[in-house]
Amino acid sequence: MSFSSLVKKELCGVYGAEHCAAAEIAAIVSVCGTVNASNIRIQTENAAVAKKYFRLIKKQFKLQGDVSIRNSRQFSRSRVYSVSTPIIEKILNAEKKGGFNRECCKRAYIRGAFLSGGSLSDPEKAYHLEFVNADRQKSEYLADIIHSFGLKARIIERKAHYIVYLKEGENIVDLLNIMGAHLSLMNLENTRIVKDMRNNVNRQVNCETANLSKTVRASVKQINDINTIARIKGLGYLSDQLEDVAELRLMYEEASLKEIGAMLSPPVGKSGVNHRLRKISEIAENLRGGFYD
Repeated sequence: MSFSSLVKKELCGVYGAEHCAAAEIAAIVSVCGTVNASNIRIQTENAAVAKKYFRLIKKQFKLQGDVSIRNSRQFSRSRVYSVSTPIIEKILNAEKKGGFNRECCKRAYIRGAFLSGGSLSDPEKAYHLEFVNADRQKSEYLADIIHSFGLKARIIERKAHYIVYLKEGENIVDLLNIMGAHLSLMNLENTRIVKDMRNNVNRQVNCETANLSKTVRASVKQINDINTIARIKGLGYLSDQLEDVAELRLMYEEASLKEIGAMLSPPVGKSGVNHRLRKISEIAENLRGGFYD
């Protein structure tokens, strides 16, 4: 089961206060409902969503919905669940701007919108939550409700539909909390923690690998410079201080500058060893160019 399906499964078991049922019903109707002269009908391929809508209608309006099931025309293995009820004016009028002013009802509306037209990417791959609706005005209304909780939802048009979407793990965690998907929220947070740890480890390994490669390249050049001096003039050509550093570098090819400095007598700091190796490099370059006494 996808992460998005798990979230919907959890939300199907979340019920708010009795007066919030109208908000959740209105959101479901706004996404997957049709209205004719005599009834309202919602259609969904999610049996749990159809079941919840049926319960909400019964709880809020004491109505028994007419339920039907048929095979999907697009996917032979999928089923489409329909729930029909008589016209309910309160639902039809509820989507008008400002129809739901209580915070709890706004939460219920977002929950209903996600159940009927929402999806959430696998957090292992990306952080993306979206709501799909064919009506721009309804999408803008949903975005305004989400904005009222301090979250920034954007709208784009895609294939004759309007998409209200959020990115960034933190924003999606906040929205899951608003909808009441607390178990999914914890699972997402755990995934984020593991991903962040993995990314931090990878960054650290990459950084250490880059530093190691840089150290190895520097060591190889230093050894080549020392060998050049030894071949052309002999290490005795160097001053005592430089000769000591050169001999230690040849003996301990993988040692850091700090480690080489600690082996000198008296000990020398990292910058001091680096300065001496630079002098050795200059001498080697001069010898390669034929500039020597």
